[in-house]
Amino acid sequence: MSTIVEHPHIVKKETTNEPIIKGTNISVRAIAELWLAGVQPEEIKLHIPHISLAQIFDALSYYHDYKNDIDSYIEKNKIPESMRGTRLSG
Repeated sequence: MSTIVEHPHIVKKETTNEPIIKGTNISVRAIAELWLAGVQPEEIKLHIPHISLAQIFDALSYYHDYKNDIDSYIEKNKIPESMRGTRLSG
Protein backbone atom coordinates (compact mmCIF):
# COMPACT_ATOMS: atom_id res chain seq x y z
CA MET A 1 0.00 0.00 0.00
CA SER A 2 1.54 3.30 -1.06
CA THR A 3 0.96 6.56 0.71
CA ILE A 4 0.30 9.70 -1.27
CA VAL A 5 2.34 12.56 0.15
CA GLU A 6 1.20 16.11 -0.44
CA HIS A 7 3.78 18.81 -1.02
CA PRO A 8 2.10 22.10 -0.13
CA HIS A 9 5.17 24.20 -0.92
CA ILE A 10 5.81 22.75 -4.39
CA VAL A 11 4.19 23.77 -7.68
CA LYS A 12 5.12 23.26 -11.34
CA LYS A 13 6.63 26.18 -13.24
CA GLU A 14 4.24 27.03 -16.07
CA THR A 15 6.87 27.46 -18.79
CA THR A 16 8.93 24.31 -18.12
CA ASN A 17 6.73 22.16 -15.84
CA GLU A 18 9.75 21.86 -13.52
CA PRO A 19 8.85 21.69 -9.80
CA ILE A 20 9.64 24.90 -7.91
CA ILE A 21 9.02 26.27 -4.45
CA LYS A 22 5.64 28.00 -4.50
CA GLY A 23 5.89 31.79 -4.72
CA THR A 24 9.53 31.69 -5.81
CA ASN A 25 11.57 30.74 -8.82
CA ILE A 26 13.72 28.34 -6.75
CA SER A 27 13.61 24.85 -8.26
CA VAL A 28 13.45 21.63 -6.31
CA ARG A 29 16.45 20.70 -8.46
CA ALA A 30 18.51 23.57 -7.00
CA ILE A 31 17.69 22.53 -3.43
CA ALA A 32 18.43 18.87 -4.21
CA GLU A 33 21.76 19.74 -5.85
CA LEU A 34 22.87 21.70 -2.78
CA TRP A 35 21.82 18.86 -0.50
CA LEU A 36 23.55 16.26 -2.69
CA ALA A 37 26.71 18.38 -2.49
CA GLY A 38 26.60 18.03 1.31
CA VAL A 39 24.93 21.32 2.25
CA GLN A 40 22.62 20.81 5.23
CA PRO A 41 19.07 22.25 5.11
CA GLU A 42 19.93 24.88 7.73
CA GLU A 43 22.88 25.98 5.60
CA ILE A 44 20.68 26.12 2.48
CA LYS A 45 18.48 28.56 4.43
CA LEU A 46 21.55 30.76 5.05
CA HIS A 47 22.28 30.85 1.31
CA ILE A 48 18.65 31.38 0.28
CA PRO A 49 17.19 33.33 3.22
CA HIS A 50 13.88 34.23 1.56
CA ILE A 51 12.65 30.62 1.78
CA SER A 52 11.72 28.80 4.97
CA LEU A 53 13.07 25.57 6.39
CA ALA A 54 9.62 24.07 5.83
CA GLN A 55 9.93 24.89 2.12
CA ILE A 56 13.44 23.40 2.01
CA PHE A 57 12.36 20.19 3.73
CA ASP A 58 9.31 19.92 1.47
CA ALA A 59 11.57 20.31 -1.58
CA LEU A 60 13.82 17.53 -0.25
CA SER A 61 10.80 15.36 0.45
CA TYR A 62 9.55 16.00 -3.08
CA TYR A 63 13.00 15.09 -4.39
CA HIS A 64 12.86 11.74 -2.63
CA ASP A 65 9.33 11.06 -3.86
CA TYR A 66 10.24 11.95 -7.47
CA LYS A 67 13.97 11.21 -7.49
CA ASN A 68 14.16 9.98 -11.09
CA ASP A 69 12.36 13.05 -12.42
CA ILE A 70 14.50 15.52 -10.45
CA ASP A 71 17.71 13.64 -11.30
CA SER A 72 16.70 14.03 -14.94
CA TYR A 73 16.38 17.81 -14.47
CA ILE A 74 19.78 17.85 -12.76
CA GLU A 75 21.36 15.98 -15.67
CA LYS A 76 19.72 18.22 -18.30
CA ASN A 77 20.96 21.36 -16.54
CA LYS A 78 24.55 20.31 -15.85
CA ILE A 79 27.26 22.73 -16.84
CA PRO A 80 29.34 21.03 -19.55
CA GLU A 81 32.74 19.89 -18.32
CA SER A 82 34.40 22.04 -21.02
CA MET A 83 32.85 25.19 -19.48
CA ARG A 84 33.62 24.47 -15.84
CA GLY A 85 36.14 26.82 -14.35
CA THR A 86 35.99 29.23 -17.31
CA ARG A 87 35.01 32.88 -17.12
CA LEU A 88 32.41 34.18 -19.51
CA SER A 89 33.49 37.81 -19.15
CA GLY A 90 36.69 39.70 -18.51
